Amino acid sequence: MQKSALVLAALAALASLSSAADAPVELDLLLRGGTIYTGDSDAAVVGDVGILGDRIVFAGPRAPAQFSARRTIEVAGKVVAPGFIDAHTHADADLHSTDPRKRLNIPFLTQGVTTAVIGNDGFGGFDIAAQTQRLRATPVGTNVAMYVGFGPVRASQLGEANRAPTPEQLEAMRRHVSRAMCDGALGLSTGLFYPPQNFSKTEEVVELAKVAARHGGLYDSHIRDEATYNVGLRGAIDEVIRIGREARLPVHVAHIKALGVDVQGQSGEIIRRIEKERAAGLDITADHYPWTASSTRFSAALVPPWAVDGGRQAMLQRFDDAALQQRLRSDMRENLRLRGGPEAILFSAGSTRYVGKTLSDVAKASNADPVDAAIAVLREGDLMIASFNQSDDDVRAFMKRPWVMTSSDSSLGHPRAYGTFARKYDQYVVKERTLSLAQFIRSSTSLTADTLGLERRGHLRPGYYADVVVFDSARFAAKATYTQPTLLSEGVETVLVNGRLAVDGGQPTGVGAGRALLRTPKAGSCT
Repeated sequence: MQKSALVLAALAALASLSSAADAPVELDLLLRGGTIYTGDSDAAVVGDVGILGDRIVFAGPRAPAQFSARRTIEVAGKVVAPGFIDAHTHADADLHSTDPRKRLNIPFLTQGVTTAVIGNDGFGGFDIAAQTQRLRATPVGTNVAMYVGFGPVRASQLGEANRAPTPEQLEAMRRHVSRAMCDGALGLSTGLFYPPQNFSKTEEVVELAKVAARHGGLYDSHIRDEATYNVGLRGAIDEVIRIGREARLPVHVAHIKALGVDVQGQSGEIIRRIEKERAAGLDITADHYPWTASSTRFSAALVPPWAVDGGRQAMLQRFDDAALQQRLRSDMRENLRLRGGPEAILFSAGSTRYVGKTLSDVAKASNADPVDAAIAVLREGDLMIASFNQSDDDVRAFMKRPWVMTSSDSSLGHPRAYGTFARKYDQYVVKERTLSLAQFIRSSTSLTADTLGLERRGHLRPGYYADVVVFDSARFAAKATYTQPTLLSEGVETVLVNGRLAVDGGQPTGVGAGRALLRTPKAGSCT
């Protein structure tokens, strides 16, 4: 009998336990005696989880007597939860890599993450069908859900130019978004902070968001300003709200934060603004990471948008244009100030000459002004930085809201790729008690699945896909740091992805059981 038929038989047997004639059912795996959080309730139950094929057959108090299992894992005293879902990653390169180990996404699996969302910040390609084909052709460790990115869509018509699209170009952009949505994208993602996306006007974004709305998708955004670079944090939140209302679709604020000295402490105001809109009927959510340092390209942090119009070569030419020096250096100095100064910029990935040093270190070593030192570094190439620009109070305030889910915003050189979920648990559940264990699990599982429309994921329910994590509540913690960002987290003992063991006894198995998770477009929208 096919596994799918066996699953149906097992579910039918579970539904008719009153019949003494029911035949015994053999499961593939039984997780026995754990402390189960299903993602549906804040209350835990001590019991068992039964798995057959890629599905959960039951999750709750003791397994019914008629069920046996080929393998039983004793998980008494351990937490059993739906596999964690990372709502915002930059794992695209690894998941599409030709390196089999990178494709296994082990830094995510060892935190209990079973699904990674890619295409965020507007960087995802509009070739969703081709990406899906690649993900299916070679095993990947985690499930993968995809956004269509505004960046490639816009660049297909305008390159890196700072200008508005013609009507014909806008229509071509609409077609790209529509095709991507019909091929299974979650929705449209933008990175309105980054060039060339930040050259767009709100009206242009609304037009493309309307396409995502027509297909039943959502709008996700690295908002135009998380600080005081241009429209300000308040203005950027207002823009997201406007896009949601005019395009008539759910909107999602990526890695919500108050970045920089000018806006630290504004979390309360931003929360009130969003909750007012939620009360008025707008479906608006957010994700966050539990770190006070962000990560981005050095150029994006310091160089003003006008100076990168046209790309890197145009930027380098402006570095040499005497007529622009006063404006350029003034703007870069202001950007450096709002990020907390040269001591708050740590080079995290790129040239080994600079990784592990702050901009202040580099400036002092060359006896240079920090802005001069920054320009010298950028002449050699762009780097990734860790930018220490947030307050713990703001981080805590955002994470406690019931509409804010967990994400890593994973990036090279930052410990968040290896330790976000483990840190959120260890720091904010165990050490600080900012969140309950149930809040942590819900914000990392069911909230994310339900918001993004990931069908039959994020809950431990009969018939749902068997994405499951088991962790030791006394040991689950991040080991990665800003100076050692690639240390794997500890405390996760078992991870199942679609019913297959990806982590067993605390060790990755090498099994790539992940799938491309394609959102079903609204009925009739793709005909």
